[in-house]
Amino acid sequence: MTGRRSSWTLAAFAAPCLPLAGLGLPLVVYLPEYYVSDLGLSLSVVGAAFLLVRLADIILDPILGGVMDRTRTRLGRFRPWLAAAAPVLMIAAYALFMAKPGVGPVYLWAWLVVCYVGYSMAVLSQTAWGAVLSPDYQQRSRIYGWWQAGNVVGMILVLLLPPILSMVFKGDHAAGVQAMGWFIILLLPLTFLLAIGVVGETNVPAVRHEAGLKQYLGLLKRPSVQKLLIADLLMGLAPGIAGALFFFFFERIKGFDKGAAGLLLLVYFVAALLGSPIWPALARKVGKHRALAIASVVYAVVQVASVFTPANQGGFGFNAATVIGMAILVLAGLPYSAAPLLVRSMMADIGDEERLASGVDRTGLLYAIVNGTVKLGYALAIGVFLLLSWLGFDPKVPSAQGDTALIAMYAVAPAVLGLLVYAVILRYPLDATAHAEIRRQLDERDAAELPPSPPPEPHVAPLAVPKPAE
Repeated sequence: MTGRRSSWTLAAFAAPCLPLAGLGLPLVVYLPEYYVSDLGLSLSVVGAAFLLVRLADIILDPILGGVMDRTRTRLGRFRPWLAAAAPVLMIAAYALFMAKPGVGPVYLWAWLVVCYVGYSMAVLSQTAWGAVLSPDYQQRSRIYGWWQAGNVVGMILVLLLPPILSMVFKGDHAAGVQAMGWFIILLLPLTFLLAIGVVGETNVPAVRHEAGLKQYLGLLKRPSVQKLLIADLLMGLAPGIAGALFFFFFERIKGFDKGAAGLLLLVYFVAALLGSPIWPALARKVGKHRALAIASVVYAVVQVASVFTPANQGGFGFNAATVIGMAILVLAGLPYSAAPLLVRSMMADIGDEERLASGVDRTGLLYAIVNGTVKLGYALAIGVFLLLSWLGFDPKVPSAQGDTALIAMYAVAPAVLGLLVYAVILRYPLDATAHAEIRRQLDERDAAELPPSPPPEPHVAPLAVPKPAE
């Protein structure tokens, strides 16, 4: 049994990624600047709010993951949490994106807390749900390939909203931000209901077990978990640093204006979308950890190559600088999707390893660990501005020292992180052969302990009941 899901089912599963990615990108890129420039809050207040709420949110993940693992309903473990997250996110998105000038720090702090609670509920429940859609080593990469494609499409759509609104309706920056909010609010119920209604979830027996901080820390001691999290952190931090410095690099060093640089960023994300099916296909040939190692080396080489692109001399016409810059960003964008989808697929395999060792399904807790790594990477990426300032870079005053520091932080530092990923992940122990043996033992044990249940697609399989004790 391969546990292969139809493309329609996986498209429905990935549908919630559209509003979730549409929310996640503005939370990092657009809303902080909007609250400073348009709504009048101070830079320090806004920076502290977004950074500290994000860091505090990391603590929430193990709590939610443990509770999800103990959840038992007719809808399953994870779908009820996804359903509950939708109204929370709709209310928070309206409050954050439709805010008017005059709002204060308490308003921002309060609604960011509500937003991140709902966001954690949704992202954690969806990614953990994906882990139980198939027991197969290769099919899991396909599942998360669709998931990552949904995320990238969501980011592309949100990036397109402001320029389209500006060109067609002559809207200002505030109107563009509000359009993002309505995009999120309208898509949340539609996509969440589609996923919950179409994609099934097999229930598991009600097993009493602890799922708190002690168990969370215990999972962190596993060698496979440690290597995977280090690779995920580094491979997320590298494009996070490059993304934070993207506009500085292409405007200051390469001579593009903000509009042209924004179109280059769009090219990058389109390439990331095109890369989503490449990495599951490569994983079928060489294994997931080797596919991730290859992606990290490709990213490192291309990131350094960006230094050698010629400076732009003539706007955004198809001159040599533009064409070469677009080609470099296409190559850099292709490996962008590799780490998110392969790491989550590999974490599902670790879930099988943990269940065989402990007898407990800790899927929710394992994906809480992954979510925490992502959030830590975002927080650390923000620190690049402090380091860049210390190295002599001033965004308003060009200098040779500052420009050298910018080039090093944009191109060299992410490339080094990519090469470290290669060194770490090549020693990853849980390959296809090892996982096949784990699944064989699990299937034998499950067959001995549990009655057979019908397949979970498209409806929920009935709750499996352990055989009564003799």
